[in-house]
Amino acid sequence: MTSEPPTTTPTLDKEPGTTPPTGAESSGRFWSPRRVPAAAVAIVLLAGAGLLLYDIAAVRAHRPAMHWRRALARQLAERPLDDAWVLTGAAVAVALGLWLIALAVTPGLRGLLPMRRPHPDLRAALRREAAALLLRDRAVDVTGVRSVRVRMRRTRVDVRAVSHFRDLDDVRADLLNVLTDAIRRLGLARPPALSVQVTRPGRKG
Repeated sequence: MTSEPPTTTPTLDKEPGTTPPTGAESSGRFWSPRRVPAAAVAIVLLAGAGLLLYDIAAVRAHRPAMHWRRALARQLAERPLDDAWVLTGAAVAVALGLWLIALAVTPGLRGLLPMRRPHPDLRAALRREAAALLLRDRAVDVTGVRSVRVRMRRTRVDVRAVSHFRDLDDVRADLLNVLTDAIRRLGLARPPALSVQVTRPGRKG
């Protein structure tokens, strides 16, 4: 008898076989804080702004502008728009901008599966690896199953089982019943679709 693995948060069912509250809402996707990109952008902007302000203050104090700003202004004035360096710099700036926009509008934390939310003040999620391990433990208990591989995605669960006896259709039907019930008991806000494939073990040699 296998024991269920530890998960990030317990399931929301109070007792085995009970159905979740009908008024439960989704916890919603969990957003990543994006600390590293945010810190990198803040440091670059702070350093660039500080250097530019220092140079402007130096010019206001009747001192010559820094060499890099004079060289940059000269290059921008002399190089045509179709120059290779100008196009390369523009492409890099566009790529960085699109990357920052993608980080801003996408939640991240794809490894967390949102669970149902029975109370407005409660949010819960289940790690994808823990959910896959739990489904695997339930699948290996099915009679005739020799080994199981579970791939857990946000919207789909792919199960590949190897059966060394019993009819393959019977094993697949039992796996569908067991795993469908196991997915329901996970308490996920959006239960993923289930795909089950059962094969015979390959011949050795």
